[in-house]
Amino acid sequence: MAGDTPFRKRRLRRTKSSEAHQGGAGPAEGESPTAEHQAALPASPGGTPDDERGRPASLEAVGAADRPPGPGQDGPAQPPEGSGRLHTLRRGVRRSGESAAAAVALVADRIIDTAPRVPVRDLATLRRQFPGLGPEELADKLVAGACNATATVGAGIGAAAMMPVPPAMLAELAAEITGVATVELKLVAELHEVYGQRPPGNLGQRSTAYLTSWTEERGIDVSRPTTLNAALGGQMKRELRQQIMKRIVRDLPNLIPFMIGAVIGAVMNRRDTRKLADRVRSDLRRQQVPWDRLPELPPLKPAEPPAELPEGHDDPGR
Repeated sequence: MAGDTPFRKRRLRRTKSSEAHQGGAGPAEGESPTAEHQAALPASPGGTPDDERGRPASLEAVGAADRPPGPGQDGPAQPPEGSGRLHTLRRGVRRSGESAAAAVALVADRIIDTAPRVPVRDLATLRRQFPGLGPEELADKLVAGACNATATVGAGIGAAAMMPVPPAMLAELAAEITGVATVELKLVAELHEVYGQRPPGNLGQRSTAYLTSWTEERGIDVSRPTTLNAALGGQMKRELRQQIMKRIVRDLPNLIPFMIGAVIGAVMNRRDTRKLADRVRSDLRRQQVPWDRLPELPPLKPAEPPAELPEGHDDPGR
């Protein structure tokens, strides 16, 4: 109608009652309920006042749940340390280390068992086979033959690894180390014969002395009992395992396929055998005894072959 205020310009009037603004019959915010107001409220079914029906939530319970349990209290189960991929990796590395240690121990035991069976020529036999040669010329002949033999072993293992087969690599390394050790043990023993430094004792004691000389890459001084005692002690096996581990790491390039490992194996084995011979000869020259002053030594007897099985037990299928 004319003269009235348009609807869009009308202002909404706020009610003065705080109860209407709160949308219920309760008191306004910040005011305590009066007696009439509490009487006007309907009673709860359980007879409990409406303001005590629910308790406000507290943050103390949340903080207590976040705190770690104290001593003597049971808390939620925590995952063990190193779980997951890291734990699996550690377990794999540990098992690999145990397998490598077992393989090294097996190779060491095989070399110890082979040492007494290595055929060694005494000085009289060497002088008959190489007549007219002095100590140094005879030693040079022995070193040259041993270098050729170890180079052949390295080339053979490298040729066998021409087509790489991972499960067979460890067996190939073990075979190479055992073969090279046999050749070099024979060289070390015959060098001691040439320079007049045969260790005293029986076959087992001499083999242990030669094995210690090969492990430590030095000559045995028979005039000093301390060196022989060290050779016959329990420390020899520990040093032998360390030497075998070092040789395994050094012979890894021999497994390169396509005949590259064969060339590398031949060159490296020849170099290592010559280096070993130079060190042993350098020690033996200091205690060298001329041939004309050597006492009469008994000839070296080869190791006895293993006993044959009784008749009827040679064929396990019977």
